[in-house]
Amino acid sequence: MQKTRTALIAGASGLVGSHLLQLLLLSNRYSQVISVGRRELPLIHPKLDQQLVDFDDLKRYKSELVADDVFCCLGTTIKKAGSKEAFYKVDHTYVTQLAAITLEKKATQFLVVSAMGADAGSMVFYNKVKGEMERDVQQMGFPALHILRPSLLLGEREEHRTGEELGAKIMKPLAGLMIGPLRRYRPIQAETVAKAMLQAASSDGLGVHIYPSDKIEQLAS
Repeated sequence: MQKTRTALIAGASGLVGSHLLQLLLLSNRYSQVISVGRRELPLIHPKLDQQLVDFDDLKRYKSELVADDVFCCLGTTIKKAGSKEAFYKVDHTYVTQLAAITLEKKATQFLVVSAMGADAGSMVFYNKVKGEMERDVQQMGFPALHILRPSLLLGEREEHRTGEELGAKIMKPLAGLMIGPLRRYRPIQAETVAKAMLQAASSDGLGVHIYPSDKIEQLAS
């Protein structure tokens, strides 16, 4: 029988992270779930250990960031962040610092939500930042690294994202027409991404694994 493990999740208040947190708490794989965030979540559970941190000084919390499997669901938009620089800090700097610290503390798996189109050489700023994050985390040498690249995420958010809501309205009726190579462009439910993250972690596969949106759906099913 496999021993139970400790999971660490960053971004548990977000669209994917909120679903993932519930799955982690229900999973027999984990005896402890550490949630890392800026504010306390309105949730009490015997497995849950909430760590309030300042992501701008994450190294100060090294002793609390100890886990076997690390799930990173951090992400924002340029509009919400207020500038390209602030967006870069959340979607690249915070993610790579979390990865580096948890690897130093002997984490064996790192799972991160990226985005379809992530490419460090892209002319599109959003895709470039996501690509640079992926590149930098891959260079760290985790025993197992799982990168999920979902297409347009569907689900109930705390905040309104006008562009994504409009995109969802346009894309959802067309989803059934997206077959074959186009399947990876279908909008995907945030809960599906969360299920795929837990399934990827449970596979205990070594090396680097990158999942486009259609493979995320397959993994979660």
